[in-house]
Amino acid sequence: MIEKQLARLKDLCAGDGVRLELLEVALTLSLLQHDEPIDLVPFRQHVAQMSAAVEDLVHRRGATPEALSEVIAQSFGYRGDTQSYDDVQNADIVKVIERRKGLPVALALLYLQVARDQGWNAEGLNFPGHFLIRVAIDGARHVVDPFNDGIVRDAADLRDLTRKVLGVNAQPDPSFYDPVTDRQVLLRLENNIRLRLVQREDWAGAMKVVDRMLAIDPEQSALMYETGQINVRLDKRRAAITAFERFLMMDGAEGHAEMYQHATALLQELRRGLN
Repeated sequence: MIEKQLARLKDLCAGDGVRLELLEVALTLSLLQHDEPIDLVPFRQHVAQMSAAVEDLVHRRGATPEALSEVIAQSFGYRGDTQSYDDVQNADIVKVIERRKGLPVALALLYLQVARDQGWNAEGLNFPGHFLIRVAIDGARHVVDPFNDGIVRDAADLRDLTRKVLGVNAQPDPSFYDPVTDRQVLLRLENNIRLRLVQREDWAGAMKVVDRMLAIDPEQSALMYETGQINVRLDKRRAAITAFERFLMMDGAEGHAEMYQHATALLQELRRGLN
């Protein structure tokens, strides 16, 4: 079953990754995080209800980005989890929907889906340390903060947020507002889980996350290097050898000079250990 779900995840994420079926990918990622089967129909219906509510609001009042906040945050009660921020459930879309709270990037997935269901162009931004989205409506572009009740951030807000994240003397950089692909959004979602499991030294759990991330982007050489590293910690030498061999053959691997050297040295050591 896991292999079938990983194959579906890979299929959903094929292509250039700029625009993907975000909700379907996120739900598939949730399936892979749970041993028990999950009926996804109610979760799809729930998001469809939010989209319909926004559509109704737009029909009655006109198209504004505040409609997202009024429906998702106010009517349906979604909020950023400030109390248990590091809980891995905050990056699991099924649990986010059940609990009505999550990380910025997890909530952003729902905002992006609902916004796109209106026919609006919506994308994630490269803002550091705090995930934001941009929604274009009738030629105007608005920056929305899903973690903070979907408020629309103006220039002054964004300057303050930059200083809060990067320090009191920091200034916004134009690159902070570069769009990110849907693939990058999903990798960021999964990376939140990976980092927390690595901190706990839950190597088996971290390996499952990296498998999911490689299904999202099989060309990520750094993830293949991570696969080798984790398999070393799990004492799976042959799997580690295979991963490091693949890493060294991947396009872009040589660009990670430190990883390349370390993988080469580890590969030699692992091979000697099998003799």
